[in-house]
Amino acid sequence: MTAQNETVVITGSSGFIGERLVEKISPLFQVVGLDIAEPQQLPPNASFAPLDLTTDEGVRDALRQVRERHGNRIASVIHLAAYFDLTGEPDPKYEAVTVRGTERLLRALQAFTVEQFVFSSTMLVHAAGRPGERIDEERPLDPKLPYRASKIETERLIEEQRGAIPAVLLRAAGVYDDLCHSPFIAHQIARIYERSPKSHVYPGDLRAGQSFIHREDLTEAMLRLVERRAALPPTTTLVLGERDAMSYDELQREIGRLVHGKEWQTWQVPKALAKTGAWLQEEVLREDAFIKPWMVDTADDHYALDTSRAWELLGWQPGHSLRETLPRMVAVLKANPAGWYQANQLDPDRVPAVRTAEAAPGRR
Repeated sequence: MTAQNETVVITGSSGFIGERLVEKISPLFQVVGLDIAEPQQLPPNASFAPLDLTTDEGVRDALRQVRERHGNRIASVIHLAAYFDLTGEPDPKYEAVTVRGTERLLRALQAFTVEQFVFSSTMLVHAAGRPGERIDEERPLDPKLPYRASKIETERLIEEQRGAIPAVLLRAAGVYDDLCHSPFIAHQIARIYERSPKSHVYPGDLRAGQSFIHREDLTEAMLRLVERRAALPPTTTLVLGERDAMSYDELQREIGRLVHGKEWQTWQVPKALAKTGAWLQEEVLREDAFIKPWMVDTADDHYALDTSRAWELLGWQPGHSLRETLPRMVAVLKANPAGWYQANQLDPDRVPAVRTAEAAPGRR
């Protein structure tokens, strides 16, 4: 059987990662995208079926369409669909979608011949390191937040219930692209672009930082996983991200230089003060504060990765870096501020005020 006749199923196919993954894999495989929302368009060699992970019927109907179109053999199931929000608070959707949804999917896939099941986890399941340390696949796990706990629980469930299906637990860093599309980076850039007083303070170790990964590099690694599936162990765990984990202070200085032509000065503030400020913004001023208490609590966390296993198994290393992509992000922001704000789900009404401040730099 040639690769063009083999089937790859992608859940969460209409999302930021899934949409690009469908485009990347469809020239080589028959792709079926599964999601709640139907994509606006599909490339050749790809089809779509609706998927509701919260019900047995929703999963059965989606896989029935896969069988009718492509038969009983699946080369790989890449499972991106999951629940996530930025509140840091418990939510029943973590259990219903991420954990039990994966359980339903795995149970239904037992009726197929599946050569690989790839679960999109996160590097954040690992306990944080300190500046100077690198995290690999053997680092202990730490379920201290609901999102991370849901990923850890789902990984455990996959190992217990995968049966004869080989599994890959893919613990990736935060994803971005040339327009940004990373909430944490986008808000950091916007604060500096707007000259917000909040952009000069940080409630953690300024040396701490996190690895990121460009969407093109992540989808390339997923393609290689599919292509090399026969050579992988029955259970494979991989951390994926850039080795260059810029510290918060480095990011601040570089963004300030790109946006305003000067390095941005940042001061460390007590966590209690940062939490009070976030509370006042949300509860008193009735503004939708991006900074949440859990972000303050994790401000010292450092996630620099050792991705040598990905190189050994896949011959993979990132072709992009956040450091080299920041100039492109900022160039797009400067060329079309309102468009950049909209693309990153920020309020474009803040842009005219920015222009006024730039026209009269003495005003604050």
